[in-house]
Amino acid sequence: MRVTKFLYALCVGAVLGLFAAFGQSACAQRAPQAELPLGELRTFTEVLVRVKQDYVESVRDETLLENAVRGMLSGLDPHSAYLDKKEYKDLQVGTRGEFGGLGIEVGMENGFVKVVAPIDDTPAARAGIQAGDLIIRIDGKPVKGMTLGDAVSVMRGKPGTTIKLTVVRESENKPFDVTIKRAVIKVDSVKSRILEPSYAYLRITQFQSHTGEDVADALDDLKQQSDGKLQGLVLDLRNNPGGVLNAAVEVADAFLTKGRIVYTKGRIDSADMSFSATPNDFIAGAPMVVLVNGGSASASEIVAGALQDHKRAVIMGSKTFGKGSVQTILPLRDGAAIKLTTARYYTPNGRSIQAEGIVPDVALAHLKLTKAGDSGVGMLTEADLSRHLLNGQNTNSKQEIGTTSDEKNLASQDYALSEALNLLKGLTILKHHTG
Repeated sequence: MRVTKFLYALCVGAVLGLFAAFGQSACAQRAPQAELPLGELRTFTEVLVRVKQDYVESVRDETLLENAVRGMLSGLDPHSAYLDKKEYKDLQVGTRGEFGGLGIEVGMENGFVKVVAPIDDTPAARAGIQAGDLIIRIDGKPVKGMTLGDAVSVMRGKPGTTIKLTVVRESENKPFDVTIKRAVIKVDSVKSRILEPSYAYLRITQFQSHTGEDVADALDDLKQQSDGKLQGLVLDLRNNPGGVLNAAVEVADAFLTKGRIVYTKGRIDSADMSFSATPNDFIAGAPMVVLVNGGSASASEIVAGALQDHKRAVIMGSKTFGKGSVQTILPLRDGAAIKLTTARYYTPNGRSIQAEGIVPDVALAHLKLTKAGDSGVGMLTEADLSRHLLNGQNTNSKQEIGTTSDEKNLASQDYALSEALNLLKGLTILKHHTG
């Protein structure tokens, strides 16, 4: 009993000393905080003593304290987390666009791993993983009870090895297994092409540290392919899970000439930030359509919200994910770090999209077109009638008018993109008619 009391007193002293040191450091930067909750700290140290003394196996002090820190952060919200040295390094590599794994952005929901979005051209996307999927088992092991960090660590692994995920999907009657081969994920965050003469397509798969620069280069290239000027642009943010805040600001700024892009509000002064546009629109005011869906999150919602509030673009698709919080990476002295939610962000009009999402201007269901049966006989027209009058202005009485084969292919391959292009053409025509 005397040993237990001594150990208890020692632990209390150590923990209180640790918190006192933290408090001194914090007070040097911030206003004085409330007194430490000594009762709760005594409970903590009592639990620590009990585990060290009575747990079925011996556990290192470092492990117990790290688990306590992990639990403290994971209990705050789905996005705050403790990052050990390896996890912190992986995060730094990920923001630069190259990392190992499956290629999915994930969070936690009711104890399960929820897919925010699969990243384009990655093993997860090729295996058919979809935004909104719940992963309930990893290689047969239940996810329930794991932290998000634990689950991510298990899913990472040596490139070329396989992993089996058991997935629950809303559209399926029962869970099913998906086997995925791990790979080194190299993400090109920006892709672009010309859809039709002077109508361009720009896809951002993830907001990385260099995305703003890549968008500027892509737009320059698209304009060169269109004789120096674009008539319209489709910006595709579907299944874009977010990323670096500054990159989102740079992308929105590429299309805005004035006003606020986004602002954040937190408990401390350093968490309050505001970002405004500079007077330079890369496409000179040409009409824009932005495609979003339930996998568009965080930085994607910043861009969509800014362009929507400034009436710079029409937002098309389905409601976005609704992650309206800012996470700050705070390095620790031992090489680890904590990812801490420090603020909420707001669109230029003051909307918080946390747990609400961006509601599109034009709702579009997730559909896939299939070709209807074709008898091979076209619709009868005036030009097909015997002894029909000639046009009088054109010697060719039967012109081919209608949808091109390229348009038909686009509609069958990507219905949402096809609809966005049609809307973009309508906006361009309206702009020309109204001057």
